[in-house]
Amino acid sequence: MKWLFVLVLALAIFGGAAWFGYNTFVKEEIELQKEQRGEVTPPPVVDVSLPEFQAAVKLRQDGKLTEARDALVSLIQKYPGGKHLDEARDLLGEVNVEILLSRYPSPEKTEYVVKPGDVLAKIARKFKTTPELIMRTNNMSSTMLRIGDRLLISNPDFSMVIQRKANLVVLLNHGRFFKQYHVREAKLPQKQAPKITTKVAETMAWKNGQRVGLGSKDYLASTKWIRLASGAGYTLYAVPDSTHPNLEQPAPPTGLGLAATDLEELSTLVNNRTPVTIID
Repeated sequence: MKWLFVLVLALAIFGGAAWFGYNTFVKEEIELQKEQRGEVTPPPVVDVSLPEFQAAVKLRQDGKLTEARDALVSLIQKYPGGKHLDEARDLLGEVNVEILLSRYPSPEKTEYVVKPGDVLAKIARKFKTTPELIMRTNNMSSTMLRIGDRLLISNPDFSMVIQRKANLVVLLNHGRFFKQYHVREAKLPQKQAPKITTKVAETMAWKNGQRVGLGSKDYLASTKWIRLASGAGYTLYAVPDSTHPNLEQPAPPTGLGLAATDLEELSTLVNNRTPVTIID
């Protein structure tokens, strides 16, 4: 039995030495060679922004819109290169629109009581906003007003930045991010200046191949476009989406195609004073 004990002891000693030598020298050399060949698998990146993003999503689901907005703004500023940056920007845009285009109370809205002689266009001029925005904010189906109606009115200062390579139309409010819209298709001239400064020329509404006005009964169901001024020379036009699967109005020769629902919303927010910057 003594020889068996000696054998086990020898195996333990030499085996331990071999294991130590492998881990100290051989394994280190193998890892070094892998690193030199670029084969080393990087350690998993910790998703540090996920808990804050999930918390913001929960606030939005609970109807706490201003709290969700503040949480998303904080997250975007805190993690400018974060894994959920684009999702956070998309969600922030949805929350901003929910607040603006509804009777949800917020500090940037003013209550106005309709007086004798008031019409929607007159009120819009008074508050430097648009009739469409007042209608959407107050869930109005027509331009008719009644004396004593209480309207919530906001006074945003929108501008647009079109990012051609990123296929984004970014809407700013008072110079701060408001919402981004994803371009579905692009038909642009081959030669364009790297930066174009222009403005919205007009918002357009189409029904059965004809232009329709704000007061028309067909306006709400019309297809919306936004034509830019001559500095750019093209149009933001609607393409079919799940809400508008069939569009009668053919696309223009040049322009950017956005989902019809996005154009419907965007055309409510801008007007012919809205500045536009187009960059690569």
